[in-house]
Amino acid sequence: MGKVLILYDTQTGHTKKMAEYVAKGAQKFPVEVRLKSVDEATKDDVLWCDGIAVGSPTHLGVMSWKMKKFWDELVDHWGEIDGKIGCAFSSSGGWGGGNEIACMSILTMLMNYGFLVFGITDYTGDKFTLHYGAVCAGEPRKEEEIKACERLGERLAQWVLIYVDGKKEYLQSLKKP
Repeated sequence: MGKVLILYDTQTGHTKKMAEYVAKGAQKFPVEVRLKSVDEATKDDVLWCDGIAVGSPTHLGVMSWKMKKFWDELVDHWGEIDGKIGCAFSSSGGWGGGNEIACMSILTMLMNYGFLVFGITDYTGDKFTLHYGAVCAGEPRKEEEIKACERLGERLAQWVLIYVDGKKEYLQSLKKP
């Protein structure tokens, strides 16, 4: 069974709420899901997982210092992490606050560790998509924001099932609903 880690940092609780929706999406598929804050996660959680969704509040257009520090301290395990699947999500104080750029900083960091990263072309609302990951201004309250987080978790679980567990039948489930 594939293993998915939802790793997040939060200050206001908004990114934690996003993480819970990402986990809910992943749990729709037959994968094992761990939901961990950056304060409680260890290198063993990252080594354990086949796929990871990393979430952070947007700090000056990039991931939080705590999330960056967590990954900086994993550098000794760089080669052991290679080949896993990864994606990103971020909350910001407002629209235009840099949350898509924060997702890009997370994806860049994951690529440096050898993660296969992805974006999603699906729309979860009118003009609301998650090309670089799920993004939200503040707490996810609107239907399209919640659906974006859930869709990210769903897609991560699907990629883990396809590429790690070899379940090609899940390719069909990637089609837009």
